[in-house]
Amino acid sequence: MAGLQAQYAPSMYIGLWTRIEGFERESLTRLLEAREVVQATILRATIHLVSRADFWPFLIAIRDARRDWYHRVIRNAVGPAELTEAAQSLRELLRERPVKRAEIDQLYGPEIRGGVGMHLDMVRVPPTGTWARRRADLFGLAEDWVSPPEITVEAARELLVRRYLGGFGPAHRSEIADWAGLSVTDVAKVLATMELRRFRDERGRELVDLPDQPLPDPETPAPVRFLPTYDATLLAHARRTLILPEEHRTKVFHVRMPQSIGTFLVDGQVAGTWTVSKTGVVSWEPFDKLPASVRRQVNTEAEALTAFHTTPPPPRTPPPPKPRP
Repeated sequence: MAGLQAQYAPSMYIGLWTRIEGFERESLTRLLEAREVVQATILRATIHLVSRADFWPFLIAIRDARRDWYHRVIRNAVGPAELTEAAQSLRELLRERPVKRAEIDQLYGPEIRGGVGMHLDMVRVPPTGTWARRRADLFGLAEDWVSPPEITVEAARELLVRRYLGGFGPAHRSEIADWAGLSVTDVAKVLATMELRRFRDERGRELVDLPDQPLPDPETPAPVRFLPTYDATLLAHARRTLILPEEHRTKVFHVRMPQSIGTFLVDGQVAGTWTVSKTGVVSWEPFDKLPASVRRQVNTEAEALTAFHTTPPPPRTPPPPKPRP
């Protein structure tokens, strides 16, 4: 999956539910608490959910490029030296305990809080950023949360590219660069060292993929699937018209709603949008008239997503009592 975008906490739960049969909400929360998956600001300077094994390689692969982008694009009164100094101070505080976003704002100001993460590797600490407590506003020190491995930038970037191709290949190098937040030149250097399968798209551009990835038959049926807001399938590939037909793009992305909205796929293409009520009931609206058989499939999937929203979590087993001294 190459990580999941997680700006809105329920989106990562729904993103896993729509891809994994039998997925339950509490399983992700438990994995976050056990540090087997990690939530942090990574790709494209947005919050992502990644596996423990991928966290540091992803971060190391894009760290310098992300920092350079920030200082080039986000122009304010706070410079690199001031952010470096704040990062050193915040690191000492985070070694003692997790810190809320509001406290960082109070100590350093919102401008520094907005950029200090470019100079200090942090994670979002549960229970914040979960289904039950959706705002991911509690920060922890990444090096204490998950031990960093010994890995070079070059090896980290190759793993990053492999994860992308495993989730989205075949792809053009510019698509990989846009997704990762790296330059096309940097991606081309990584691809030059890898064993790859090569293809051509309709415009004659070279597409690359991992050598062992399956290519399904074009006639393979694609079941109805509901995608959450912020899903990378659309956000990182908004111009892939095979997924989002161009005539429907403005219905999903527009200036008043840059994050996109919940969508559903019919035969692998975005065919409409969905919303959820305060009581957890999912309703949907197609872009065009759908055949009755397809409407039944969409209804079935909407009912399953409603159940996912409304089913209460199982009671947690309390920890055993501590022995008396």
